[in-house]
Amino acid sequence: MNIITRNSAKFLSIAAVAALALSGCSAAAAPELDYKACAVSDEGSWNDKSFNQSVMDGLMKAKDELKVQTADAESNSAEDFAPNLQQMVDANCDITFAVGFNLVADVNAAAKANPDVKFVTIDGWSEGNANLKPVNYAMEQSSYLAGYAAAAYSTSKVIGTYGGMQIDAVTAFMDGYYYGAQAWAADNNTTIKVLGWDPAKKTGDFMGDFTPNSAVSKTIAATQIQGGADVILPVAGDQFGAVSEALDEAGSAGVMIGVDKNIALTSPEYADKMLTSIEKRMTTAVFDIIKGIAVDKVDFSGDAYLGTLANGGTALSDSDKITGDLKTKLDELSAGIQDGSISVRP
Repeated sequence: MNIITRNSAKFLSIAAVAALALSGCSAAAAPELDYKACAVSDEGSWNDKSFNQSVMDGLMKAKDELKVQTADAESNSAEDFAPNLQQMVDANCDITFAVGFNLVADVNAAAKANPDVKFVTIDGWSEGNANLKPVNYAMEQSSYLAGYAAAAYSTSKVIGTYGGMQIDAVTAFMDGYYYGAQAWAADNNTTIKVLGWDPAKKTGDFMGDFTPNSAVSKTIAATQIQGGADVILPVAGDQFGAVSEALDEAGSAGVMIGVDKNIALTSPEYADKMLTSIEKRMTTAVFDIIKGIAVDKVDFSGDAYLGTLANGGTALSDSDKITGDLKTKLDELSAGIQDGSISVRP
């Protein structure tokens, strides 16, 4: 009788363990949400190591962590924008992210034609469509910190910057960079020369497009290096190969400042030449917007999202080239920008 009891107990114990294991598997496999989040890229691939990729990272994070359904369409040219947006509408997307200011006209048209579908424009604006949410960034804030760091790091006390096109989303970086450098100059009673941008005159160096690592990009970088610049900020997506080549060919020990993502991580081949990166954290914005609607059940609003230092929408990447007193000073400046005691555009 005791043997039977012991065997029965052993059988029941094994069955209980198996049931718990199955229960654990069921709990781990969270159900897919009845919500579809989608995105349409600007020209270039989802692997552009810049803003397209940042948005896709946010979409994939939402898919993995929130279990939303997703769809996307990659644009190879401007002619793809409208049909790609329509493709997302036809795919019954609940929300579609349109990446970049180049899609502004098309995403506004799509929003107007589909008032029951929610759209988000990254670096764009709404033309009165309540179902279109702009996502913008106060990039002058983190760029101010980058300009201060660039001026401190530079040995020549000449730094440079250039942009893809002269639009607000680009010149915000350049404004902050210029004024941050001048703040360091004032603090240290030293003259700093910034090549490539004059915020008072609104004149500077621009490629005319955002073609990655183009000959035009390399020529601008080389010219600034010849002018003495030993820190260069290209605000045009992936130009770090072009700048790196220009530095090497000039025999310069200069460095670059990345944009949008932490370039030392996304392009480790350039890590030794990166002073820091000015992050536009679109991944965070995309994930937060999806989570707010799909999980937290927050009502969609056409009000703009603004990424700032305060909400973590933008920041400087950590860097082993920025340490000690300089890092402490940048932390103080960041706090001052956030509480309003420091103006980044004097």
